[in-house]
Amino acid sequence: MRTQAITQLLAAGLLMVGMAPSASAQELDWAQKMFSQLKVEFGNVASGSDTRTQIEVKNIYKEQVRILNVGTTCGCTAANPSQKVLETGETAYIEVVMNTVKFKQQKNSNVDVTLSFTDANGATTTKSVRIPISAYIRQDIVVDPGSVDFGSVDMGAGARRTARVSYSGRTDWSVQSVEVNNEYLEAEIVEKQRAAGLSGSSVVNYDLIVQVRPSAPVGVIRDKIMLMTNDAANPQVPVLIEAKVEPDIVVSPGTLQLGDNIIPGSERTYPVIVRGKKPFAIERIECESDQECFKVRLTKDMKTYHVLQLSFKPPETPGHFEEEFTITIDGRPEPITFSAVGDISATVTSNGR
Repeated sequence: MRTQAITQLLAAGLLMVGMAPSASAQELDWAQKMFSQLKVEFGNVASGSDTRTQIEVKNIYKEQVRILNVGTTCGCTAANPSQKVLETGETAYIEVVMNTVKFKQQKNSNVDVTLSFTDANGATTTKSVRIPISAYIRQDIVVDPGSVDFGSVDMGAGARRTARVSYSGRTDWSVQSVEVNNEYLEAEIVEKQRAAGLSGSSVVNYDLIVQVRPSAPVGVIRDKIMLMTNDAANPQVPVLIEAKVEPDIVVSPGTLQLGDNIIPGSERTYPVIVRGKKPFAIERIECESDQECFKVRLTKDMKTYHVLQLSFKPPETPGHFEEEFTITIDGRPEPITFSAVGDISATVTSNGR
C-alpha cells in the first residue's frame, strides 16, 4: 500500500464529513486502516483450549505512529502488543488471548487500542480503535493440553505430539474427522474410551495425534486444525498448533561483510563458522560466479563446529561486489547457503590517476 501522510488523510476525512455525513459513517478512520481486522470471533471453543489470535497493526503512513495503550473490557481476555513504536512500513502484532479455563459459555469483550502521531507542526493526534471479541466456551469438551505446541523442531526431522480430547454429554457424540489446511501438518483422531456417565450421559476420550512433516521449511508454524464432530449445531472444535522449525546447520555470518573501499588484488582471510546440532562433514563449497576470487581449505572431519578460513582476492573491477556460496554437507540432501558483499575501490596508479 502506498505510504501517505496522516495529516493529508485527516484533512480529506474532515472534508468528507462536511460534504456527505451519511457516507462518511461507513469510512474507516486513519487508525482503523492500520488494522488487519476489526473484529475477532473465536466461535465455539473447548474448555481449557489455548484460544488466541494475532491482529496486525501496520504503519502505512509517513509519520511515526505510537501505540499508547492496549486494554480489554473483560477479564476473560488479555491483549499485548509486540512493540509500541511503528516507523513507516513497520508492523506490530497484538496478541489476543481468551481465558477458557476460568470462564465458560458465551463471553464478549473488547480490545481497545489507542494510537497517536505527531505532525510536522508538532501537533499530536490521538485515536482509539475498539475491536469486539467473542467466543462460546463449551463446558462439555476439554482439550488437554490447551494447544499442541511443538516448540523447536529441527528442519527435516519432523515431530509428533499427542493431546487428549474429552467429551461429556450425548451418548452418540463423536469426532468423525480432523480438518487440516496446512501442507506441513497432518493429524488423526483415535477414540480411546467410551463409557457411561451420570444421568444417562456418555464420557468419551480421544487422542489427537499431530505431526509436523519433515518437509516443513524453516520458520514458524501457527495454525488451527478443526475437529469435525457429529454435533449438527456446533460441528467444529478448533485446536491451535504451533511449532518453530529451525535449521539443523547454521552458517555465521549469513552475510559476510567484506568491507568498503577494498583494494583490488589485496588478499585477506575471513572466518566463517558452520555449526550443527550433530557432527557433520563438509563435502564442498561452491561459488555462484566464475570469478575465482575465493579459496578455502576443507577437511573431511566429522564435527559439530567448523571454522572455515575463507581467503578473498578482490577482482580489478571497482564497485559493489556480491557472491553467493553453496555448502554441500555429506549425507544431507539440501545444501546450505550464505553470501558475501563488499565494495571494491578503483585502482590508484602511481601518478594518482
